Amino acid sequence: MKEIIEHYLRSNGFRTFCPKAVLFDMDGVIFDSMPNHARSWHEAMKQCGIQMAPREAYVYEGMRGVETIRLKAREQWQREISDEEAQQMYEVKTRIFSSCPPAKKMTGVESLMRHIKSCGMKIGVVTGSGQHSLLQHLEQEFPGLLHKELMVTSFDVRQGKPNPEPYIVGLQKCGVNPWEAIVIENAPLGVRAAVAAHVFTIAVNTGPLSDRQLAAEGANLVFKTMSDVEAVWNQLVSLPVPHPSVCHE
Repeated sequence: MKEIIEHYLRSNGFRTFCPKAVLFDMDGVIFDSMPNHARSWHEAMKQCGIQMAPREAYVYEGMRGVETIRLKAREQWQREISDEEAQQMYEVKTRIFSSCPPAKKMTGVESLMRHIKSCGMKIGVVTGSGQHSLLQHLEQEFPGLLHKELMVTSFDVRQGKPNPEPYIVGLQKCGVNPWEAIVIENAPLGVRAAVAAHVFTIAVNTGPLSDRQLAAEGANLVFKTMSDVEAVWNQLVSLPVPHPSVCHE
């Protein structure tokens, strides 16, 4: 673990690693919602005349919905679609998603959050989602752990993942620097965004993609489950850093 942290510091030109906040993605990390998203994307795009296999939802996961639609339309229709067209198509996807069974909490995530909270760290959420049916339940489902003022959604940014803007905004909301945070992601584009924001990034592979795809985007650690992350948490956040008395670049 020490070598992994040292590599992160060297790669980003930082002197210290002293995490004070953890930024969680939502879909596939907090809620087991990706199967619903995959089915909804496939059916909605089919209705709109665009081919999108369910597996592709995992490839584009983290990207704002309208941006995913623009990308697929550009690929298959060879033209740019208007904001209005993209929004109308996204509303089809939203309606289908809203009719899906409620997504359950991801196994082990609440225990991990309580562990993080016991360490005195802040917990934020950074998601590309604009699905009100999930967002409105975050505080209700995780009382005392998640708070609206520390959430970043598609409504808070101009550019979604893989652009680093969502995680930069997440850092700002938590009042921390990149070397004072950890990101927990499950999607290649989300990992890319977090790495571009210079945050230590843990990937938890909860979908059908390979560990290799997450590591290739720059994830510092890759695990299979939230319980695996919790098992090493104390080791990760308690390791000595080069200058433990001061946290700055």
